[in-house]
Amino acid sequence: MADGPLIVQSDRTVLLEVAHPDAESARHELAIFAELERAPEHIHTYRVTRLGLWNARAAGHDAADMLATLERWSRFPVPPSVSIDIAETVGRYGRLVIDRNRVEDGGEGELILRSTDAAVLAEVSKNKRIQPLLIGHPSPDTYVIDAWARGQIKQELLKIGWPAEDLAGYTPGTPHPIDLAEEGEGAEWTLRPYQRQAVDIFTEGGSGVVVLPCGAGKTLVGAAAMAETKTTTLILVTNTVSARQWRDELLRRTSLTPEEIGEYSGQAKEIKPVTIATYQILTAKRKGEYAHLALLDALDWGLIVYDEVHLLPAPVFKLTADLQARRRLGLTATLVREDGREGDVFSLIGPKRFDAPWKEIEAQGFISPAVCYEVRVDLPAGDRLEYAAAADDERYRLAATAPAKIGVVRQLVERHEGERILIIGQYLDQIDVLADALNAPKITGQTPVDEREELYQAFRVGEISVLVVSKVANFSIDLPEASVAIQVSGSFGSRQEEAQRLGRLLRPKKSGNTASFYTLIARDTVDQDFAQNRQRFLAEQGYAYTILDAHSLAA
Repeated sequence: MADGPLIVQSDRTVLLEVAHPDAESARHELAIFAELERAPEHIHTYRVTRLGLWNARAAGHDAADMLATLERWSRFPVPPSVSIDIAETVGRYGRLVIDRNRVEDGGEGELILRSTDAAVLAEVSKNKRIQPLLIGHPSPDTYVIDAWARGQIKQELLKIGWPAEDLAGYTPGTPHPIDLAEEGEGAEWTLRPYQRQAVDIFTEGGSGVVVLPCGAGKTLVGAAAMAETKTTTLILVTNTVSARQWRDELLRRTSLTPEEIGEYSGQAKEIKPVTIATYQILTAKRKGEYAHLALLDALDWGLIVYDEVHLLPAPVFKLTADLQARRRLGLTATLVREDGREGDVFSLIGPKRFDAPWKEIEAQGFISPAVCYEVRVDLPAGDRLEYAAAADDERYRLAATAPAKIGVVRQLVERHEGERILIIGQYLDQIDVLADALNAPKITGQTPVDEREELYQAFRVGEISVLVVSKVANFSIDLPEASVAIQVSGSFGSRQEEAQRLGRLLRPKKSGNTASFYTLIARDTVDQDFAQNRQRFLAEQGYAYTILDAHSLAA
């Protein structure tokens, strides 16, 4: 009998023994197609899901690869039911294909749904939500899809367990010359091997999502995809600061000039061959209507880039359903969505094409090593009583903003004197208190964009060493010399937020120092419960949290 680190169970859960010498190797392979559900100290629980299997299949892994992983690392024989289930589930991907009828004059043919499996085609064509989207049946193995319904039918097919492979092609868009500035004598930079691999796989697949750790150069993958497609490009980002960082990076890394790049946000309304727009402006309403959707038809876009695709707002999903003829590239550090809409990312943006494990990129020296600490703080008796008497919906706020955390923050700042430190919180009144207590500047959603950029730049160059920030700093903020983050409160049990906050520290440091990520938790409260959920994604990436008692910091 093998002595592997995994135990595969018939309910499609997989247990990983964390202390096993082969645990990291097994975790690395397992994470390709399974999702971490629970991550206590000794045994982690993964679940093999349909969407995980289909994403892995779209990224080039077949059922034999996945079963080989389980068999190689499993302590006991893999249950036959699991082997059969994985093979059959993976086999569902691509049995249905969305394509176009070929026409003799070279024009664009009708959109069709085809399959060599007559039973599957008959099953889906009788579905009440799919039937209205089919407007013809020219041959036994083919249905004609209504021209507008390419996105909707992919969503509906995924829901009933028959994900279609989309081979219908993309409009080239208006050509626009874009080249990377890396080529030639004396080039200051080149694409890293994993970035080039991600671009090649995306280009071959047509549309989809590239998953890379924070700090691993997702923007460069976007720039390289633009250089490959050489077409007008719409880039959607989380906020105006991010839009300007994208603009600066494109000017540095590509042949694009300032005249070719437009910003479309609350502050500017420019439409250029490369236009960078914020999600907020796309979802802004005027008189009950989305006022800026004309942007999507303003130019004949050949590529749409979705930065931080895990944050895509619901209205943008709806818009994306109508953009299936455009190439789409999603960029993210984690495909985890707290609203459970990972299936919509799969069907509307595209499947996961490339996913580089965080620890693998760290081992190559491209992101900074980091250690994670959970610091548990005791509430004083009075605060405990207030917490116990509070309504359920108030308890997290009371625990997360406990005044007892302020002294612990001070101790940690003193411990890391001389380093660049981010203090991160969720609640504005807590941020005000922290900024006053530390005599440090703060950035919240109320801070004007120009002031935010000035403070970020002062932090980058070392004019200020401590910065207190709200959740506006979670995403797409480039602070490469930040080496310490102290998280005092967050958005409940958000795994994606935990990953993004650690990501603020992962850009390689000139000093070469290991980054330190602290999370302050009120002991025996919902704060502690939420922390366990938040840590799941990072545990899947191989980051372990060391538990510290706040009293030990003063020792």
